[in-house]
Amino acid sequence: MSEKTFDTALANFINDFASGDAVRHLADQGLSVTEIVGQLPFPTKKELVAEMVWKHYLKIGRIRLSPPEKGMIRKVSYVRDEGAYGRTSLRQVVEEVPAPGEEYVKCSFGRELYQHREAFMKRLTGLTDKDRDYILSLPWPLEDVWHVLDERMKRIRQQMGLH
Repeated sequence: MSEKTFDTALANFINDFASGDAVRHLADQGLSVTEIVGQLPFPTKKELVAEMVWKHYLKIGRIRLSPPEKGMIRKVSYVRDEGAYGRTSLRQVVEEVPAPGEEYVKCSFGRELYQHREAFMKRLTGLTDKDRDYILSLPWPLEDVWHVLDERMKRIRQQMGLH
């Protein structure tokens, strides 16, 4: 492992330890990345907060990289195991569980933003600042993703003319 890779991993760990829980909590409260950055008690790069929010949304299933399959989602949890000599370790457990009845919509924000930026920015003009920030601050991939059809996404889709 190179020194730069180690330094990056260490910095990410420190930032997640220092502000990760706060970022995830504020994201769950519906705050945009810019609002979250403004709420943190110490300076944190907006790009880092956006990455934390994105990973959190993927983990909790608000955003999926593949279409939801027959009402099933992946649930990731960790189990604490204790060895013969009292050594404690964590084991990741992944299971498929029924989705909580949430409806998803396909989003191509990343592709539109990176391939047709000018036209996409025009389509965003009818959004509130908070909704526009929500779309522009997250690191959307070029591929389609599926987003829970919550109140925010209903509002965004309506104001952008998507149905």
